Amino acid sequence: MRLFIAISLPEPVRDALSELRSGLPGARWVEPEAMHLTLRFLGELDADQAEDIDAALTAIRAPAFDLDISGIGSFQSRRRVRSLWAGVRRSEPLAHVQGKVESAVVRAGLEPESRKFKPHITLARLKKTPLGHVGAYMETHDTFAVAPFSVAAFTLMRSHLNRDGPHYEVLAEYAFEDA
Repeated sequence: MRLFIAISLPEPVRDALSELRSGLPGARWVEPEAMHLTLRFLGELDADQAEDIDAALTAIRAPAFDLDISGIGSFQSRRRVRSLWAGVRRSEPLAHVQGKVESAVVRAGLEPESRKFKPHITLARLKKTPLGHVGAYMETHDTFAVAPFSVAAFTLMRSHLNRDGPHYEVLAEYAFEDA
């Protein structure tokens, strides 16, 4: 099973993000129902490992908090832009939850994540999109922002890959203490 841990987005937030889904040639846009904030990608795990992860995540205690989405950015390598994203403003509560998730995953037997956590919501994957087009798109949308919203839970998700893009299935939801 290909698994990851994420924060789901409420429908009004997904609707606002979906308004960004045009105007960039070569973009493969993420469907609104698939938009999320990944806290930790786990990769391919067997059923026993998934159960261990679930047990570790169930033990996490943290208060609900607000998330703030603003700005547009991209990930690139070798002068090629690979993806376009909406930024998630760093906050102590988000960092706290992500740290607890990381610790739980490591306690359950996975290797620590080697990459630094960069909170974002992927909007599109790009192939051969000219840098000038990406720059113009980002400049046009640089003031994008969504009103802060409350996060009451996080989820363990399964990713089913197919030709039309990934399909996500919620395996478990973990509510925050005061949600």
